[in-house]
Amino acid sequence: MSFSLTKYLDTFVKKHDNRQLVTIPIAVFVLSILVLALTFASTGAPVNLGIDFKGGTMISVTTSETTLSIKDKYSEYPIIDARSAGDRVSMQFGPMDKEVQRALEDDITASYSNVEINQIGAVYGTVLQLQAIKAVILSFIGMAAVVFLIFRTAVPSLAVVISAFSDMTIAAAFMNIAGIELSLGTVAALLMLIGYSVDSDILLTTRILKRRGTVEEKISRAMHTGITMTTTTLAALVVMYLVSTYSYLIFSSLSQISLLSDISIVLIFGLVADMMNTWLLNTAILRWHVERSSPRRRRT
Repeated sequence: MSFSLTKYLDTFVKKHDNRQLVTIPIAVFVLSILVLALTFASTGAPVNLGIDFKGGTMISVTTSETTLSIKDKYSEYPIIDARSAGDRVSMQFGPMDKEVQRALEDDITASYSNVEINQIGAVYGTVLQLQAIKAVILSFIGMAAVVFLIFRTAVPSLAVVISAFSDMTIAAAFMNIAGIELSLGTVAALLMLIGYSVDSDILLTTRILKRRGTVEEKISRAMHTGITMTTTTLAALVVMYLVSTYSYLIFSSLSQISLLSDISIVLIFGLVADMMNTWLLNTAILRWHVERSSPRRRRT
């Protein structure tokens, strides 16, 4: 799979000029910005915030009732979502005052067995939002500083940062489209995308700037290594997603692991976006940079 994909991408890059290569990733990036802007206009945040960030109550019970009947049953409370996994149903409620909270808990415990109740206050959710924003900002600052120290050149360093930022933006837009909320787990997935992005981009940049050979030869060699690395990671993430999401359909004793499911699907989509940004956008920028710096090496 990685060999055929590498061959296809290598041929595609060689047949198109730099302007044509950057068109696709830029178009996808702009669409992602529009999705985030629309979400911000409707919710006040660029992504749909989960219970970790806006506060609320998560209740898990053992029942054979459907999620639709449970949503209807507790419609008088601020129920946001209900998901089933095997014989367990997890209900998510938005923030509510203490009296309503107490009434809900009494109703739940009287109706079901094996009840698990987790609460997150709105104040704590606000603190987590600020911490998540700081983590993302510090990650980008650290990444930019390290990349610049390695290459000592503005254009390659900027290309790495742009590619990583685009990966996160596209992944966040996908979360909105797929209905995945921002949680501590998905924040971790977005931060991991920075590491994956920098890894493939530095591989490409190092091969082009510090290895011998023509630009096309160096791109081909870097692409073979990079695509193999990424597809190997994608294969592991696909298995992780299938096991954490659908294993309960085969083994009734297991339940869906929503945290791992969300992390894996965000990483899967982010890595697909990273392949596009690395081997189209970043490749075009670096190829243009080398051709501009070394006129004798311009492609015929």
